[in-house]
Amino acid sequence: MPEFKQGTVIVTGGSRGIGASISVELARVGLHVACLSRSGELPPDSGLDVEAQKRLTGLRCDINDAASVESAFAAVAARFGLPVIGLVNNAGIHLQGPSATFPIVDFDRVMQTNASSVLRASQVAYPFLREAGSALIVNIGSFYDKLGVRGNVAYCASKAAVGAISRCLAVEWARDGIQVVNIAPGYIETDLNRDEMNEGALQAFLKRRIPTGGPARSEDIGRLAAMLFQLPGRFLTGETIYVDGGQGMAL
Repeated sequence: MPEFKQGTVIVTGGSRGIGASISVELARVGLHVACLSRSGELPPDSGLDVEAQKRLTGLRCDINDAASVESAFAAVAARFGLPVIGLVNNAGIHLQGPSATFPIVDFDRVMQTNASSVLRASQVAYPFLREAGSALIVNIGSFYDKLGVRGNVAYCASKAAVGAISRCLAVEWARDGIQVVNIAPGYIETDLNRDEMNEGALQAFLKRRIPTGGPARSEDIGRLAAMLFQLPGRFLTGETIYVDGGQGMAL
């Protein structure tokens, strides 16, 4: 039987895109899910049955505001009456521009939203996860963390930081029964970018560049995250799992 069957998982950025797919797949396998976002909305068109849909709850939260994070996490712990056994740090932004002129204010904004928020949310979740006795943090990084990508100095740096944060927390919190895994997607088609991904030039480039023949779907990341919560044992921790169709290693 899965070890993480009864409990609540908090998903930041859980109302749209990859975060929505993760939330839906977690609810599908029987977990209660708090979908945190600025809007507080639930994932659209989840396709879940009635009972699984009831396991989804939307809450407003600004991941860059410490008070908002603390308030939302406390509300989650009180509302479900179940232990908080997981956190998925998914929320993030992508700003790009030439490195020679990229505004430091924009660099700081990306780092705050993509990296600092991961540590902040994990720190706030830590007491709840430790109390659960067996818990999992899944961070959503990017295969850009190991690449040099023109015009993406901030995004690449922030996602490299997510990998480093994952390793450090995994080592420090293992004694508390907390595992930490970093999922690093490549190009993923979501409800937010579907039109762009299927535009002629980009579609042709991705088919040519990705060994598996094109981008994955957000559901693929959702199912992987749900699988991690069902794996027995505690030995998988601190690792980055690349889900990029082989693009990051292809010449």
